[in-house]
Amino acid sequence: MRDVVLLGSTGSIGTQTLEVIDAHPDRFRVVGLSAGGGNLDLLVDQAHACTPDVVAVPSAEAAAALADRLPAQTAVWAGPDASQRLAALPCDVVMNAITGAAGLEPTLAALAAGNALALANKESLVIGGELVTAAAAPGQIIAVDSEHSAFAQALRAGRSDEVRKLVLTASGGPFRGRSRAELTDVTPEQALAHPTWTMGRIITINSATLINKGLELLEAALLYGVDLDAIEVVVHPSSDVHSMVEFCDGSTIAQCSPPDMKLPIALALNWPDRLPGACRAFDWSRPIDWRFEPLDSDAFPSVELARRCGLAGGTAPAVYNAANEVCVEAFCAGELSFLGIVDTVTAVVDEHLAGTANDAELSVDGVLSADAWARKRAAQLIAGAS
Repeated sequence: MRDVVLLGSTGSIGTQTLEVIDAHPDRFRVVGLSAGGGNLDLLVDQAHACTPDVVAVPSAEAAAALADRLPAQTAVWAGPDASQRLAALPCDVVMNAITGAAGLEPTLAALAAGNALALANKESLVIGGELVTAAAAPGQIIAVDSEHSAFAQALRAGRSDEVRKLVLTASGGPFRGRSRAELTDVTPEQALAHPTWTMGRIITINSATLINKGLELLEAALLYGVDLDAIEVVVHPSSDVHSMVEFCDGSTIAQCSPPDMKLPIALALNWPDRLPGACRAFDWSRPIDWRFEPLDSDAFPSVELARRCGLAGGTAPAVYNAANEVCVEAFCAGELSFLGIVDTVTAVVDEHLAGTANDAELSVDGVLSADAWARKRAAQLIAGAS
C-alpha cells in the first residue's frame, strides 16, 4: 500500500489520478489533497470518496467554506503555503498536479522531505532548473507528462552514454498545417478544441501555441541530462507515439499507446513497476496511420524561443513561463490575439535577456522575482497594445 499526497486534485490530472487510485484501492491510499479553491464542491466530493487525513486550500475563506462539509477525521490546512506544507507530509509519493509557477515551492518541499515526486507540474522544474535537480536524489523525480514518461520507459533500453538524441513528439495542436497568416483570427474556442487530448484551459491553449512543447523541451533536458541541441521536436498528429530515444547505433526506441493520461499517471504512482490494466492497448487487427512531420517554426516559434531561454539559463525559463501565463489569460479574456501570445512572450524574453545581469546562480527568491517582473511587464505590453 502506497500513501499518496495529491496536489491540484480538482484539475484534469488530479481527477484522473484519483480515478487510477480508486481503481486500485489495494495499492494506494490518499493521505492528503490540495486544491486552489475554484471548485470546492468537487473537492468535498473527493474528500468524502477517499477520506484523506488533510485537505489544503490557499485561503482562510476557502477553508471556512469547507467547514462541516468534510469527513470528521479530515483536517483542513489553509494559507498560501498550505500545498507546500502538505507536500512535506510523510508519504510514499507526492503527485504535483498544480498548474503553473505556483508548483515550485511544493516541488522543493516534497524533495526536501525525501518523498518520491510524481511531477505533472512541469513549470516548477522548468523555472526552478538546477534548484530542483540539485535538490532531488537520483530517481526521486518521476515524470508524469506522457512524453517524459515515454522517455523514461525508452531509456531503459540502453545506457546513458549510448543516447544520441531524444525525439519529442507534438500533436501539432488544433492548428497544425496552418501558416502564421492563417492564425490571425483564431478564437479562444478554437484554441481550446484540441484534437486528441482533453486537458485544462492553460495547457490546452499552450498546446495550441506549442508553448507547452517548449516547456517540455526544457523539462526533458533537465530530467534526463541531455543537451538542448540533442532534443528534436517532431509533429505526430495521432499522439500514439509519445516520444522516442535514438541511440548511437541508429536504433530508435519508441513508447506507444493510445492517448490516455492514466497510463503515465499509473506508472508514476507505482514506479518503477507497471500497473496492470492502466489503459487500453492498441487494436492491432485494425490499420493504424502513424505520420511524422517537421515542426513549422515560422508559424510556431515558441519551441525555438524556449530553446533559446534554456541555453541562456538563469531565470530566462521563468520569464518565458510567467509571461505566457499572463498572455493566456489575456487571450481567453479577449484582450490579446492568438499570435499576440507568443509575440508578447518573445518581447518580454528579449527585454529580460538584454537587460539582466548574469543570474546563473539561481535562488527561489530570484526565480520568483523574475516571475513577478515578467508578469508585470507582459501585462504592461498587453495594455499598451489594446
